Amino acid sequence: MNFLTIGHRGVMGVEPENTLRSFVAAQEAGLDAIELDLHLSKDGALVVMHDTDVDRTTDGTGPIAEKTLAELRALDAGRGERVPVFEEVLDAVHTPLQAEIKDKQAARALAEVMNRRGLAGRVEVSSFHDEAIAEIKPLVPGVRTALISSLPQSRTNSSGGTPIGTDIVDRAVEAGAETVCLNIRRLTLEIVERARKADLRIIGWVVNTQDQLRLVRAFGLDGATTDHPDIKRTGRFTA
Repeated sequence: MNFLTIGHRGVMGVEPENTLRSFVAAQEAGLDAIELDLHLSKDGALVVMHDTDVDRTTDGTGPIAEKTLAELRALDAGRGERVPVFEEVLDAVHTPLQAEIKDKQAARALAEVMNRRGLAGRVEVSSFHDEAIAEIKPLVPGVRTALISSLPQSRTNSSGGTPIGTDIVDRAVEAGAETVCLNIRRLTLEIVERARKADLRIIGWVVNTQDQLRLVRAFGLDGATTDHPDIKRTGRFTA
């Protein structure tokens, strides 16, 4: 399999994250896939934002879950962009997507859209929440899923047992995930070897420098999530 480059919230290193402008830029840069984040608005709309509140990425304040779609639409998400809903992204770009469930309640809403539009082959579903991955698997036949982990730095627990964080592979298998997305700053060879033995694909995040790119290639990972589209150009030459 070729090394995959995945645009993080579009290309958030150069455009406002999780906006149509950012997603179009990621597609124009030739990235292999685009990652985005999903929450539910107060009135049940599947909106594309990362944080639980709007403070960091818009000119508004307060939790997403306490705002209607109309209220979210009134906000400036950067350079005049509006907060998109998931289906707008589907229509704006044709690049494969990795849709991260941030709000566990969004799993069923995402499943409904995926089934209605036949997206099992185009959209991989990811989450930090094991239960969100396990929930969507039976709802969307053939869906590919990925469990995300920040992997706390390995240290022996108080009973002298397994280093903390290495259970990500067991969790992924139990949830039915085919992929693990791992924080490269805390990645270890032990985790990589365990994932390979479980026949899991491994994506590293976030890869923004040549040193980080060399690291993920040295580990033999399947791909990298990046804020910067230039990683696509250099990734194919880095071993």
